[in-house]
Amino acid sequence: MPADPSAIATWANLVTVGRMFVSPLMFIVIPDHGAGSWLAFATWFVLCASDGIDGFLARRHGSTNFGAFLDPLADKFLVLVAMVTLIDRHVFWWLPVVIIFARELTMSLYRVFVGTRGVSVPASRLAKWKTTAQQFAVGFAIAPLTAADATWLWKSVLWLSVALTMISFFQYMWKAHVSNASSRTANAS
Repeated sequence: MPADPSAIATWANLVTVGRMFVSPLMFIVIPDHGAGSWLAFATWFVLCASDGIDGFLARRHGSTNFGAFLDPLADKFLVLVAMVTLIDRHVFWWLPVVIIFARELTMSLYRVFVGTRGVSVPASRLAKWKTTAQQFAVGFAIAPLTAADATWLWKSVLWLSVALTMISFFQYMWKAHVSNASSRTANAS
């Protein structure tokens, strides 16, 4: 039986909320040195994989408005908690993380603003790639096999995620501009 779109208590939403509550564990399990940790990597892998689980549950049982809002927020929270922790551990440079944080905050505020007008802004395919690149950047930075011996890898993926972050942001803003221009033209007719 499909979920009521206005429902809050669904299995998919439960997984998403659980992911948000477990995310702060990243502060604890990411080590103080840049050598990586299997525990941190395993925790990261489970948290990232749970995003696929809640997506599967939402597709199978029906998505909800609450889930459509909460899932991207949980993704942002998860990535930013890990990235800020990596800044604190002197692994990530603050500049790419600040760029990502500013974009994510702006998009979240934009979604809330247009949501009050009944407009939904679903994640684009490029935004999903952006999230995946961010997750891989963190994963490579904390995996023992790549953390210290392949810094070029996670630094490259981090900057790729910054590029995708900004391109997807401008994509959303362009679509909003075109949509506003179309509605003004339609209203003028």
